[in-house]
Formats: sequence, structure tokens, C-alpha cells
Amino acid sequence: MKATYHHYQLHFKQPSGTSRGVMTEKETWFILLENDGKKGIGECGILRGLSCDDRPDYEEKLQWTCANIHLGKAVLWEALLEFPSLQFGVEMAFQSLESENPFLLFPSPFTNGEKSILINGLVWMGKATFMKQQIEEKLAEGFRCIKLKIGAIDFDTELQLLRFIRAHFTEEQVEIRVDANGAFDVNKALDKINQLAGFKLHSIEQPISKNNADRMAELCKVTPLPIALDEELIGIFTLAQKEALLQKIQPQYIILKPSFVGGFRGTQEWISLAEKHGIGWWITSALESNIGLNAIAQFTFLQQNSMPQGLGTGALYTNNFDCPLTVLDGQLWYKNELHWDFNWNDFLV
Repeated sequence: MKATYHHYQLHFKQPSGTSRGVMTEKETWFILLENDGKKGIGECGILRGLSCDDRPDYEEKLQWTCANIHLGKAVLWEALLEFPSLQFGVEMAFQSLESENPFLLFPSPFTNGEKSILINGLVWMGKATFMKQQIEEKLAEGFRCIKLKIGAIDFDTELQLLRFIRAHFTEEQVEIRVDANGAFDVNKALDKINQLAGFKLHSIEQPISKNNADRMAELCKVTPLPIALDEELIGIFTLAQKEALLQKIQPQYIILKPSFVGGFRGTQEWISLAEKHGIGWWITSALESNIGLNAIAQFTFLQQNSMPQGLGTGALYTNNFDCPLTVLDGQLWYKNELHWDFNWNDFLV
């Protein structure tokens, strides 16, 4: 078996803002496997400044992984414990190689085009007029669950945007999630959450920054608005550490990004623990290309979670790969009449 890796720079169609700054590009890496004429591909996506494996030795570890691909998926997963995006890329690449079609990893009614996945519509941070425009577009496109990035502009302006939605749509008509990306001051977070709760929101993601577990636990205990942990899960590697975190904080929800939490196996570990402790969960992509998004969507469908998932990021880039994934009326469909625009020869050497 031969394994190679390739760097790929994704370009946003328009600058995308979070409380951590504005993104215009997103880098990713592909692992390609070849064995007896068959091919497989996996995506290793990191977000600079956020992924726990954003480390100086990342590419060195990628080289090591390809040189030791003969060890197999299970051994490599354990060896790459502190590199969750590489764990995900390796799992995906092996699943791709073992599949009849390298892009059809988990056949199901979803990949047959018979069933869809409910997803949220993502509204990026920016000036109020830009955010209002995005909200109107998402509602017009048929989304019934909107996720707003908050925490970067004036809080009163953000409340006005929520007031705008609620003036036109009840909580039964449109579910609203907000994501603070850890932006709230630990001492002011509860006051802001109390104000947000007046708009009948579904939940707030990561109101304060990670590594404030005591304060986060306090917030989860008294919050009028369900809290979902996101960044808090990054860098938690072992099963014991995962369970200890959930038992300490006792959040209402956790959000699982396979590139951040150790791929399919890591995601399933978190799901099992969440369900054991009565905690809700959903899965989102982490701005991967359509290669990674395709794998995450197929895996997500198999988990049979009826909540809207965070998988609507495929149209963000100018140089993504055309694929069968299609968003219609707030749902992700797999349209088999659409084909992959991916040239293996551009990557295989």
C-alpha cells in the first residue's frame, strides 16, 4: 500500500467572521491511499489557532503517518491520539479505500437519495446589515433552523437582529441557535444569557472560553438557555477525560466535529458518553472541503439524530470540489445524478 499527502488551500467566496477573527482562506490536507489499483482519500482539516493539533510538527506527523500506513487504521488511530484531524483523515482514507466507490463510504437511504439530513443555516458575523441580509436569505431558502455567530459586534445590535427574526417568526416556525465561540466575559456571561433567553432560542454554544470548567459548570446549572459545549471538547483525548469533563460541567448539549474529536471513533465515544449521562448532541463539520463534508454527512445520517446538524458549509469556497451533496429547503440531500469533480491525477504522484 502506498500513502501520500497533499496540502490544499481553500478560498472563501467572501470573508467569514467569527469572534476569533475573519477568515479568507482555510488550509487542509489530503491523505491518498493506493493499493492494487484501488484508491482512497481522507481529509485532515485543521483550523489555525483552534485545532489542538495546530502544532509545528503537524506536517512531520503527517509524513510519519504515510510512512507507517502499513500499521493499519486501528494502530494509527491510537498512535495519533493528540492529532485528531489525522485520526479522522486516516479513518476516512481507509474507509474510502475499502469501499466500492471511494466517495461512497457509508451506503444508506441518504446516499441512495431517498432521505435527507436536516441542517441549520449558518449566519456569519459582520456588520448588522450584512447579518440581516444573510438571515433573510436563509429564511427565504427554507431553513427552519438558523445558527448565528455572535460575540464580535455590539451586543445590543445582536439582540436587535434576534428581535428582527422573532418579529416575523415564532420559535415553532424558526429555531435559533447562537454561537459565541467563547467570546463572553466569564463575569458577564450569565447576564447576557439571560437577555438572550428572552428570544426563545434553542441553545447557545460555548458562551465562555474553554478551560474555565468551574465557571462553565456553574452556568450550565443556572442557565435559562441550554448551553452546548464545542471548543471545550478540543484536546480531551481519553475516554476517562471525556467522561470526567461531562460529569463536571453537565452541559445540556455537546457539539461534535470529527476533525476536532478524533474522527468517527472519537465522535462515537462522545455520543456514547453523552447518551449515558442524558446529554443531547449534534454533529457539525469544521469547514472541511466537500471531501471531508461528504464523509461526515454519510456518517452522521447513520447516527439517526433527528435534530438539525451543522453540515451546510459546502458552498463556502471558490475552489471546492463539485459533488452530489445539495442543500434544498434546509435539508442536505445526496443527488446521485450529480457527479464528483475531482481529478485524482492532480494529487497522485
